[in-house]
Amino acid sequence: MAGLSIIALYILIIVVSFFWLPFDPMEMNVNEMLEAPSLTSGHIFGTDEFGRDILSRIMKGSVVSLTISISATALGGTIGILMGLWAGFLGGRWDNVIMRIADILFSFPSLLLAIFIMAILGENNANIIIAIGIVYIPQFARISRGAIIALKSNEYIKAARSNGADNSYILFKHLLPNSIAPIIVQISLSLSVAILLESALSFLGLGIQPPEPSWGNMLSSARKVMMLAPWTAIYPGLAIVTLVLGFNLLGDGLRDILDPRLRNVR
Repeated sequence: MAGLSIIALYILIIVVSFFWLPFDPMEMNVNEMLEAPSLTSGHIFGTDEFGRDILSRIMKGSVVSLTISISATALGGTIGILMGLWAGFLGGRWDNVIMRIADILFSFPSLLLAIFIMAILGENNANIIIAIGIVYIPQFARISRGAIIALKSNEYIKAARSNGADNSYILFKHLLPNSIAPIIVQISLSLSVAILLESALSFLGLGIQPPEPSWGNMLSSARKVMMLAPWTAIYPGLAIVTLVLGFNLLGDGLRDILDPRLRNVR
């Protein structure tokens, strides 16, 4: 519930940002550069080195972070789940080919693989989604494959096959619905890592490009002035930490709810 509450708060912030922002997140003001957080000036989180309101940029950046994380997880999850379903169900040569592809992707650290893909594709929002989505393919493939292997020898699968059901019907009518619990948990946890990957890419200059606000490029810009104006790094960092914590708490809670073994232990 704590994780769900944090996520709901950020969704509310995103909705509000479409209709209202305290200041224009792109507008520079040389007279208000590095202004400390203050209620009287209206800059609650202070301003950055260009006089831009940090709260407005964080609110606008939340839209970018959540949009990219959800899109990348959806892309990688869809491809990975389909690969895992067919690998676990068909077995044999198909299983070997699909899982060797997953092993190759797994051999790269997530951030390095994302950087490599971005270096090839170039810097834009769509390519960030593709890069992070590819990172997630082997994770979802392995989880769905393991669930299918555990389920496909059950009696109701044999009964469906004896009644003349084809492979697609068995997969999507029987196997996928019964293997959805670990996939849902992985989706929740993947959203948190996607936010970190997007922030890391933007921090390194391979993600969202200034002046468009992103929590990662806000932290990158804050490196130059953080000793003089620590609030330029503190608030974007807290935004990342809080949202990632929310998704992790939600994932742990869903795991406890959806896994009957853990529920029995408790």
